[in-house]
Amino acid sequence: MPRPSAPRASLQSSAEAAEAAFYEALQAADVDALMQVWADDDDLVCVHPGGPRIVGAAAIRSSFEQLLAGGALRIVPERVLRSVTLGCAVHNVVERVVMQSKPGEQQFGFVLATNAYTKTPDGWRMVLHHASPATAHEVAEVMSMPERLH
Repeated sequence: MPRPSAPRASLQSSAEAAEAAFYEALQAADVDALMQVWADDDDLVCVHPGGPRIVGAAAIRSSFEQLLAGGALRIVPERVLRSVTLGCAVHNVVERVVMQSKPGEQQFGFVLATNAYTKTPDGWRMVLHHASPATAHEVAEVMSMPERLH
């Protein structure tokens, strides 16, 4: 059942725009912006890698507050596979998690994520984020791709 909503961010014109806003909010450690990507619905679901199923906006917000308490997460979505219908979009992405190991050195971790979006009166909004550790196959696939220059 929808709840009264706080003022929303600008309308998300596409599921791709909503996804971009989600990852930008993670990189900025901005929980308010991140939660504006989510739909106003009681049945929202989020699963962090190795974690339990989290249901509902309040519980999801709390999980991201804990996750971002240490600062921004440098997560870059790659290898996006999209399935879109009139009112629903499902994106499967390989997330490259950039970690600072030593000054000037970066290491990468990889996560498989499925993000589901629904078209609402407020534009496209997330209803599911499910993330799992990537397998060696996905890591090898991403690492073998040439880097983009732009």
